[in-house]
Amino acid sequence: MTQPNALKESGLKDAQPLLVLCIKWGKAYGPQHVNRLKHGVQRNLSYPFRFICFTDDASGLEPDVEVFPLPRIDLPSHHQDRRWTKIGLLGRDVYGLKGTALFLDLDLVIVGRLEPFFDEPGNVIMIRDMDLFRAKPLRALNPRRKRFLDRVGNSSVFRMDMGAHGDLLDAFVEDPVLAQSQFKISQQFMSHHLLVKGVLSYWPSAWCVSFKNQCVPRYLKSYFQDPYLPTNARIVVFAGNPKMDEVVAGGGGRWYRRVGKVDWLIQAWTASDRNVAKSQDS
Repeated sequence: MTQPNALKESGLKDAQPLLVLCIKWGKAYGPQHVNRLKHGVQRNLSYPFRFICFTDDASGLEPDVEVFPLPRIDLPSHHQDRRWTKIGLLGRDVYGLKGTALFLDLDLVIVGRLEPFFDEPGNVIMIRDMDLFRAKPLRALNPRRKRFLDRVGNSSVFRMDMGAHGDLLDAFVEDPVLAQSQFKISQQFMSHHLLVKGVLSYWPSAWCVSFKNQCVPRYLKSYFQDPYLPTNARIVVFAGNPKMDEVVAGGGGRWYRRVGKVDWLIQAWTASDRNVAKSQDS
């Protein structure tokens, strides 16, 4: 793998653009989620890059979003479950795309510089899933399960070289029923195969934080303190509930967890909306 930090040494002018990828399918997310994510990348990444959305509906996407169909997964015709679409990005040939790619889910907010995600040494790098959630002591009762779950990567933010891990997709296509019986979600399947290959590593835990577990004060403290941005955080991830749209709209609280003012989050998520509106009015 060509280490992305070579960009610093060779100069950005002649560097091959990096790839920033996202996926949108179905009705869960609208075009504004893609456009705002792109704006966040533009504000926080100085390296040359292409912003690419894989989607079944490109309506409403801004012109500088490159659009491709959803990743191809050659599943048997009788296998209709498409929830694991994301692992199609690990195919040997994804629409001819080459180079280093950073994948970002649509339910996250960029709050800091993104260059370190390309400079960090490693092959495939993911969030350590357990870094987003509070400790679950009962897992100690099943050491084998705990040992694997502590090593599962969360695929909300991951980096890879396009085409370098086609064997993983091959393994899924060979027997998707078996894969989905052994692993609850696709990131567990991905993590298992990447760990067996010895190519999985994890982002520094401070970079990607859970809104619910690391920004919102716990229990009664949440009634006296608003959510805050932890030191050194670069991306806020909405793992589980509440959902990002709920929080931005002023909701998402529960009786045991108040969600107060989140002006800093709204500013980061909608900052470019005002610039777009201004350019349209001029």
